Order: sequence, then structure tokens, then C-alpha cells
Amino acid sequence: MTVPLARKLEELLGKEKVLSSEADRLCHSYDATPLVSHLPEVVVRASTEEDVHAVLEVAAGEGAKVTPRGSGSGLSGGSVPVDGGIVLLTTGLIRILDVDADDLSVTVEPGVITADLHAAVEAKGLFYPPDPGSMKISTIGGNVAENSGGLRAMKYGITGDYVLALDTYFVDGSKVRYGTKCVKDVAGYNLTKFLVGTEGTIGIFTKITLKLVPKPRSKKTILALYDDILAAGRTVSAIVSRKIIPSTLELMDDVTIACVEEYAKIGLPRDAAALLLIETDGHPEVVREEGAKIEEACRENGARTVRVARDAAESAELFTARRMALAALARVKPTTILEDITVPRPAIPEMMAAIREAAKKYSLRMGTFGHAGDGNLHPTCLTDERDKEEIHRVEAAYDEIFRKAIALGGTISGEHGTGMAKSKYLPMMVGPKAVEVMARIKGVFDPQGRLNPGKIFRKEAH
Repeated sequence: MTVPLARKLEELLGKEKVLSSEADRLCHSYDATPLVSHLPEVVVRASTEEDVHAVLEVAAGEGAKVTPRGSGSGLSGGSVPVDGGIVLLTTGLIRILDVDADDLSVTVEPGVITADLHAAVEAKGLFYPPDPGSMKISTIGGNVAENSGGLRAMKYGITGDYVLALDTYFVDGSKVRYGTKCVKDVAGYNLTKFLVGTEGTIGIFTKITLKLVPKPRSKKTILALYDDILAAGRTVSAIVSRKIIPSTLELMDDVTIACVEEYAKIGLPRDAAALLLIETDGHPEVVREEGAKIEEACRENGARTVRVARDAAESAELFTARRMALAALARVKPTTILEDITVPRPAIPEMMAAIREAAKKYSLRMGTFGHAGDGNLHPTCLTDERDKEEIHRVEAAYDEIFRKAIALGGTISGEHGTGMAKSKYLPMMVGPKAVEVMARIKGVFDPQGRLNPGKIFRKEAH
């Protein structure tokens, strides 16, 4: 540990905000991504914008690396301090500063928990649609940094579609505020859209203004069970071809269903090969009409049973079970590797078949769930990182899965980000020239590579 750096931070911010014990450093050496961890030199728990500014100024003076971190729920290694240095926690900036019902916007600090924001705006009859599976622990700052998706992305879009303005600090301690509450704003380059999804490699957000929409008046939840997972995949395209965009269209395969039922015990049939959990929302008449067409599409494409949730409580139970998918799978083996690919919706059956083929080829237990409505699938391997031979097979299986997703016109990440986990595949995805352009942009804002180093670009790309 660099003792002088910790001491300087303590003198500036107070000892209560500076964590330098081995236990504190260890607790912030990893996020929710398996197989990667690195010890920071020191951890700072910021509680004000001024704290963020002060840390960056000290780091600039010392030439120290800075890794921003929210709740640490990321799944691409985005908040792992690869090169040590300072981990800067923004979970103490938790104020909801303004809910503007007249202009349909909300302004928050980056440490606000996503579910807390949902509750605050819905209490006023408003709606913030982005809902990552980790919404009960993930922060808005992390969501913006990773451009998070969620269960409602099919109809409502992802985090970046709702960001109106950002207060951002750069690595040298300078600050820029870009964007307004205006729906239309084309003054200069759109730095707001650019900063969203940059994974903490360009700047650190201290204030975020988000667009809201009116809360939907009605909704209907439908559960369809299948004996053939490919039939479930075909149903997704069948629903869309009927000119229906559900608010949610989720898929779970047999491995995931069995694990969720073992964990949640809500009555899911363990013999089902797959299920679709679908929700439509909006005006009651539209919901009624769309619900009937969705049920029809499910039955015509091989659903063995289709049922509508009786009430809000049953709907909530079903969605809670879906959000438990990762936790349920994680109980099976010591290590759970959750991956993230997206393909065009018509390619879902072929992608699902490729995932199952890879799992069989490499003798792995793999469950798949995800946001089938937007083609975003999460093949999840249940393994044990202590078994190096099996981990080698896991890596080989995912290599084939990523390559197949790209070949189908898809992407290596729909919502988790590139981080450390996917940097190997980024040149394959976008081409070496595009990676070079990204690295040049990074160099303009962070010429010494001190802000969240080791993310997006492989070492040789710097």
C-alpha cells in the first residue's frame, strides 16, 4: 500500500472516508464478475461532489490510478482495480435532488439505488422504465456508466435512452456539465450520449438528469410453458410479427427453471423445457387486445400451457422469480459465470441451439435465461474455478458462443459492458480500426490511462 497516498487522502477528507486496511482493500478488489480480482492501494468513500473532485486532484498530483465503483454488481469486471491505485466509491452520493412532474424528469446523484428511484417517481404517478435485474442493489451511476438494459428494454429502451444531462469530472479534476432537461438539444457534440456507456474510463458522474414517462395505467402478465426451447424462441418472432411490442418478454430454459423452482418454490413445472414470461402494459383496452394476440401467438407456436396472472401479487411473484434466476443458479456450484450476448430476434432459435451444443461439446452444465424480446441472452455456466481443466473448457465454450453471436449479426454484450471480460473479443466485434479510434478518444480525455485502467481495451491496445 502507498502509505503517503492514503495519508494525504485522510488529511483532506477525514479518516472515516478513507479505507486502507487489508480487509477493506480485499472487499473492494472484485465485483460480481467471477475469476478476476486485484487489490487497490486505498479505498475512498465519497459522500459529496467535492469529495470526488478532491480525490481526483490528489490522484493527479500523485499520478495515481482511479477506479470508480458503485455497488460492485457489474458483470464484466468494470469496477475491478486492475492496476491498484484508488477505488473511488460513489455509493455515498444518494440524494434524489429533484422530481419534476411538470417536465417529466428527475435529477439524482450517482449512488441512488435503481429500485429506490423507481419507488420515488412512481409515488408521483411517473415511471422510469430501465430495470436491470440487479435493480435492488445497482446504482444509477453504474447503470449510466454501463448503459444498462433490463427486463423492459424491448418496449422502453435502455438507460442511455433516458439520460438528459450529466455532471462529469474528468481525471484531471476538471468538470463539465452537458445536456439539459429539454427533449430537443443539439448544441454542439452530444457529449451526454457519448459519456453514457463509457464504463468509467472517461469520467465520473456526480449528477444525472433522467427522462421520465407517465406510469402505465394497466398491465397483463402471461406465462407460457414449452416442451421445446426452440419453439419458445420462435414465439418471440411470432409476437413481434403481429406488430406487438410487449413491455417485457423473458425466457428461461429448463436448467434455469429447475434452479429457480428449487430456490423460490412458486410452482414452476420442472419438466418444462422453457418458459416465456411476457407482460404488456398501457391503456386497458390496448392491454386487453395485445394480451389476446400474445396468447394466440404462444399457442400457435407450441406452448403446452398459457396462463394469465390472476392479480398484481401473482405477477410480482413471477417477476421476482425471474429476477432470482442468477441467485438460483449460483447455489448449484461454487462458481457461476454469467455471460451476455445479443442476436437479432429471428436468430434466437439458432443461437439457443448453439449454446446447448457448446455446453454438450464441452461437458458443461449451462443454463440460459434472458431478455428474449430484444434478443439478449445470458448463457450461464455452473462450474468451479478450482477445477482448472473445467475452466479451460468453459472458456472454449464461451469462445464458440461469442463467435456464433457475431456471425449471426449480434454482439458480444447487450448490457453488461466490455470491461475486462470482453476486451479480447472487441476487435473481432467492431474491427481493429474502430478499437484504435476508441483508444484515441480515451487518450484525449485520459492521456496517462489513469482512469479505470485495463477496461475495454486490452493492454496492447494502449
